[in-house]
Amino acid sequence: MPAEKPTSTMRSLERAIDVLEVLDRTHQAVRLSDIARQAGLPVATTQRILNVLEARGRVERDATGYRPGIGMIFGAHAYLTTSPLLVAAHPVLADLAAETGLTASLFRRHDRSRIVLARSPGKRPLRYELPVGERLPLHLGAGKVLLAHMAAPEVDALLDEIGDHVLASGAGVSPDQLRDELGRIRERGFSEARNEREPGMASIAAALPAPGDGPHVAVQVAGLIDDIPPDRVEGLGVEVRRAAYAITRRLT
Repeated sequence: MPAEKPTSTMRSLERAIDVLEVLDRTHQAVRLSDIARQAGLPVATTQRILNVLEARGRVERDATGYRPGIGMIFGAHAYLTTSPLLVAAHPVLADLAAETGLTASLFRRHDRSRIVLARSPGKRPLRYELPVGERLPLHLGAGKVLLAHMAAPEVDALLDEIGDHVLASGAGVSPDQLRDELGRIRERGFSEARNEREPGMASIAAALPAPGDGPHVAVQVAGLIDDIPPDRVEGLGVEVRRAAYAITRRLT
């Protein structure tokens, strides 16, 4: 069956989404010319799209530029309250945090990032704020447990893009070193991270079992490095894998 040809309505919708995705990636106001450049659209087209989005509350504007508007909260709230994944995950995360004393989180892969979907606080607060909806890298911290199960061409493309990188500890990591670590993660069934994204922090994560093209969702426990000493790692690995399977069972 031949592929459906894009209509003018479909192209308009895609362009509007391109504009919103530009605003999603930033934490500050963006000028019209920069939005057009990043979205790959003419300035006049971008302006018309922004006018419609602003009228619907999806975009706000001030003297410094454009940013997401209050209307974006409506869709986010609907997702957070109706998603079967989150309904299944919340009680499991609460139990995991209570049993381990660590902050338990659920995140999902989106393109080359992971997004925080839910959290349950541990006994000691983390040193940093990590709100639901935050976009985080895949090659640092708990994101590696999802990166480890991605298709080889996707992994190669991402590693080529990031190249050599530096952890929060100051240690350098090459693409080959990261590839070796991804292999160890697949063997163990969980990831371990220390001083990678935030100094003084550690995490253990496991992916939810998934058929097809591999896991897209993972469970993590995180805390201060002293909260996750080396002799506790294997036990926490069992706990996060158990939580991952529990969420999966609730979804079936």
